[in-house]
Amino acid sequence: MSSTKVIHAIYNDDDVLMDAVKQTRKAHHHIEEVYTPFPVHGLDKAMGLAPTRLAICAFIYGCIGLTVATTMMNYIMIVDWPQDIGGKPSFSYIQNMPAFVPVMFEMTVFHAAHLMVITFYMRSKLWPFKKAENPDVRTTDDHFLMEVAVNNNEDELSSFLKNTGAVEVKVIEKH
Repeated sequence: MSSTKVIHAIYNDDDVLMDAVKQTRKAHHHIEEVYTPFPVHGLDKAMGLAPTRLAICAFIYGCIGLTVATTMMNYIMIVDWPQDIGGKPSFSYIQNMPAFVPVMFEMTVFHAAHLMVITFYMRSKLWPFKKAENPDVRTTDDHFLMEVAVNNNEDELSSFLKNTGAVEVKVIEKH
């Protein structure tokens, strides 16, 4: 099992962090991860992360929910147990579709929401009882941590990160 060195640069202001991320990327250093106590607007773009494809999943899950709702209501209300409700005979699904719209909408939202939560947790590898990967407890309160990979440039990188406004810089052996 190999271990690699990373530098943890800790910042106490989100604006300073954003500038540091931009400077670090501009200097062609590889940012492994950034830990923040709250979402920082624009950080993903500053880090150069690819846009998420979760919206595509949400659309697909919504389509699945709409299909399940349509199939379920057609089978239950038209095929299996047709009823004359309020003078509206159940001869075809299309004739009664306006009455089914609320159920179709709710099933679409239900499937999209629940399957998105499952997808998010699986994609983020957040399993039940998983040990936290937070390298510094202060990042859950009021500090920001940028983890930068070291490539035989430990001293140069440490001084560079201090110049970006880091209040603390530490070299860590990451396993």
